[in-house]
Amino acid sequence: MKPTKQIHQNIIDLCKENNAKAQMQLYNLYSQAMFLISYRYVKDKCLAEDIMQESFIKAFKNIKSYKNEVPVGAWLKRIVINHSIDQLKKNKLELVAINEEVTTKIDDDWKVETDISVDGIVNKINALKEKYRLVLSLYLLEGYDHAEISQILNITENTSRTHLLRGKKLLKEQLKNTSYAEGY
Repeated sequence: MKPTKQIHQNIIDLCKENNAKAQMQLYNLYSQAMFLISYRYVKDKCLAEDIMQESFIKAFKNIKSYKNEVPVGAWLKRIVINHSIDQLKKNKLELVAINEEVTTKIDDDWKVETDISVDGIVNKINALKEKYRLVLSLYLLEGYDHAEISQILNITENTSRTHLLRGKKLLKEQLKNTSYAEGY
């Protein structure tokens, strides 16, 4: 792949040389965003902070393998998401990954009643099996394709597609049942 032009290339180069000041600069640039990504998955501030910190440690240990094929923020995001999912698998924590963006996508794709709250959708997603929740989150929220999801979750692309379709179908049914029930 062709290397991408990095905004902070000089900082990245210094990080590859184990420069502590540059590592702190990169951390300061991306830590808040990486915390929010982790928090979206684990829904626990302390755990999300730990995951974010550990992800940066892993990134700095492996930064020499970073080849500028994707923006450094995307590279860090991938590390954080993988670490968050690993932590979920380890602790069997509840995954909550929903926001207004997903609500809009759900409304556009499925013509669900717009009076359903984000909390209502969160509750419906939480009611799904973990395999559906993870694939829905990675696909709808993070924008990963099935090849990437299959690598992250260590499943086949066909399994990713199947989980997405079944998860969307189950969620759609639950959302429609909610809107009908609330209408009476």
